[in-house]
Amino acid sequence: MTAAATDGDPGTRGTRSVKSAALWAASSQYSLFALQFVTSVVISRFFLKPEEIGLFSVALAAAMVLSIIQDFGLQRYIGRHPTGDRAMVRSCTAIAITFSLVLAGVIYAIAHPLSRLYSEPRIEPILRLIAASYIFVPWSIVPMALLARKLDFRSTFAINLSGALANSAAALTLAWLGWSSFALAWGMIAQAVVRAVVAQIARPTFPGRGISGSEIRAILKFSAGTTPIYLSGGIGVRTPDMIVGGLQGMTAAGLYSRGAALAAQLHTLVVGAVSAIYYPTFARLRDEGKELGPYYERVVAAHGAIVWPAMALLAVLSEPVILMLYGPGWAQAAPLLAFVAVAECFFVALPLHVDLPILLGRMRLLLWFNLADTALSVATLAAGAAMGVEAAAASRIVYGLGWFCLYALWLQRLIGFSWTAAVHIYARSALVALATILPAILAITLWRTPSTLGFLGLAATGVTSALAWIGAICLLRHPAREDLAGMAAHVIAPLISRFKARAG
Repeated sequence: MTAAATDGDPGTRGTRSVKSAALWAASSQYSLFALQFVTSVVISRFFLKPEEIGLFSVALAAAMVLSIIQDFGLQRYIGRHPTGDRAMVRSCTAIAITFSLVLAGVIYAIAHPLSRLYSEPRIEPILRLIAASYIFVPWSIVPMALLARKLDFRSTFAINLSGALANSAAALTLAWLGWSSFALAWGMIAQAVVRAVVAQIARPTFPGRGISGSEIRAILKFSAGTTPIYLSGGIGVRTPDMIVGGLQGMTAAGLYSRGAALAAQLHTLVVGAVSAIYYPTFARLRDEGKELGPYYERVVAAHGAIVWPAMALLAVLSEPVILMLYGPGWAQAAPLLAFVAVAECFFVALPLHVDLPILLGRMRLLLWFNLADTALSVATLAAGAAMGVEAAAASRIVYGLGWFCLYALWLQRLIGFSWTAAVHIYARSALVALATILPAILAITLWRTPSTLGFLGLAATGVTSALAWIGAICLLRHPAREDLAGMAAHVIAPLISRFKARAG
């Protein structure tokens, strides 16, 4: 969805603000992706083995299941608050600090029982380091929510980038020094501290005087509805590493984590950048009394045009990608990556499945859907993991299909998008994905094998597939083509202007 969502704003100011926000959000997301990606590749290829990655992944997953309550719905509350006054800011800050301390204490307390459950004593100190990082998180939550409320993603870019740099520097240095899985945990602490400092510089927030009892009650009432939803969803999203580690061991957990993370990182790379602007943009549309259905169809089209081809290509080239990035020691992660990448296509077919129901006040019903969603995720994964790590990854496709069937009818009734338009979008997106992967299929069957494709072959295949993608978007007249062209023009126009200015 692009700036056309703000047609009702005076002149083009709303349009430009959303486009500018999208570009700054994209810059932030891509910078974070680059740092996280390079750090994970270097650490996995040169310093840590799958078992060591698995240890950290299990500990982090346990912490993140609980850390869903860290935000306590504050970002959504701040985003929808009518005034954003001082009482609201100070009340939100007080609640964020309180819950972060409680969360850190709970994570610290479960460290020992969890290490005994897995019969792995190294989990305990890793989890306690992770617990310490959450003490610093509240000092960035409220400032960044306030900045996002104003679509000031330039400042959030600085905050996120500084934190990511601190994480990468600490993790790489300590991994090089032989700190094993602990290097990743200390990287989390470094990131949380630096993000907190930079966020407070950009937008200072302190509890202090002026906390409103009525505001506290309003926040608690809102969060009481959203927190169970996020907690339920977090269990489904964060427990795979724990389930695989418990049933198949830490090495299997490391392989699964690396394959799933790579698919998630690509998803973030191609669409996660602009996802941060969706909630405030749809909130604006709602406040203006506009129908959300047509704009939602544009979001679906954008995701289908970008994510489906990207994930299909990643699935086809999973083996050469894993070998190039992580080396032969991680070759077993290739089929896991392929399965998870295919499953991602289901999850982007119905974007904003949590955000929009919350925005439209359907939190109670959303909770029931989330509980069913979580049960489906855990059940399918446990059944697969009992058979093996590849079956665990394959179970994500079964879960993805069930997830789509679970939410499809409800979201259509809630948002009001057209099924005819959606099916048209899905069909065109599938054809674009097929056209995109055709050069890759030919490359690993007629030209070389997946294990011998190499860097140059992979690069050539990627460029050919990208050209095929562009051609398919245009020839098939994909519904997202105008939005994609508009965003490209918005990026290129300043560069052309600068070039002409220098040439003149």
